[in-house]
Amino acid sequence: MTAAGALAGRRALVSGGTKGIGRGIVLAMARAGADVVTCHRADDDSAVSLRAELAELPGRHHVVRADVSQPAEARRLLDECASTLGGLEVLVNNAGAFRPRPYADLESDEWAGTIAGNLTATHQLSQGALRLMPPGSSIINFGSTVTFVGMAGGVHYTAAKAAIVGYTRSLARELGREAIRVNVISPGRIDTEALDALGPEEAARQRAIFARFNALGRLGSVAEVAAVAVFLASPASAYVTGQNIHVDGCV
Repeated sequence: MTAAGALAGRRALVSGGTKGIGRGIVLAMARAGADVVTCHRADDDSAVSLRAELAELPGRHHVVRADVSQPAEARRLLDECASTLGGLEVLVNNAGAFRPRPYADLESDEWAGTIAGNLTATHQLSQGALRLMPPGSSIINFGSTVTFVGMAGGVHYTAAKAAIVGYTRSLARELGREAIRVNVISPGRIDTEALDALGPEEAARQRAIFARFNALGRLGSVAEVAAVAVFLASPASAYVTGQNIHVDGCV
């Protein structure tokens, strides 16, 4: 559950916010009182349905099409935040890109695309957002549990997420004197609609497999990740910066 009013008066940008964890964060922050802008790469039903859900909530909310791995589109998205919200107190770098590939078969464009969609997108939005962020603002990046446990077929993704963890720590040190906090959330296996898309039998099989990998014996929920993001975005976490918070059930 998200405390109503926890983000009252705060303006947030959440990248990749029409599906999965990102969508949960967008809705949780809007329900907590924030004005929220989010983006998506392709027009589909998820963007349409999110607009409808946000229209039912108080506040100024906007869903924008933008590929934040592209510098020009990242700048355009930030310009949209400036024109519609007037600034930002919260940036959530949730957008990411990953396709499993054995390392021996990994093409150079797949490596570059994964780095661009995760690390470079995080850098571009964070650097560009600084002009919009007053003291007391919060940047929330996304890592992954695979950074610490490894993942066959995911060397490129693991490398990108590990870089984000180091990037977060250094940026927190650099921006601390400006009272801008920077943290990273590293989720484990989270139960999203992507599992349901595999079909009932395969989804059940994968849920059972992944549930065995952590101490709690289950997958995490989108709401549980979103609650951590709301905390990090709120004044309640004013002395929390440079941290990597694992939401993984103890893998």
